[in-house]
Amino acid sequence: MSKNQDKEKPYYRLLTGEDTHAFCVRVSEALEEGYVLYGSPSCTFDPKANRMLVAQAVIKGEQGK
Repeated sequence: MSKNQDKEKPYYRLLTGEDTHAFCVRVSEALEEGYVLYGSPSCTFDPKANRMLVAQAVIKGEQGK
C-alpha cells in the first residue's frame, strides 16, 4: 500500500454487513491494516430477510496516527 493510499484511509471506520464469514474477513483485514476494535460489536435481526446484521467500529492504532 502506498503512503497516499494510507493517508486516504479515515481514522474511524464503521464496518457493517450481514453476519457472514465475509464480514469477519473485512474486520480481520482492517486489523491487519493497523486498525483496532473500538467498542463492542452491534447486531440486529432483519426478520423480513431472515438475516443477522452486524456492525463493528474500528479506529487507527497509535502507529496509524
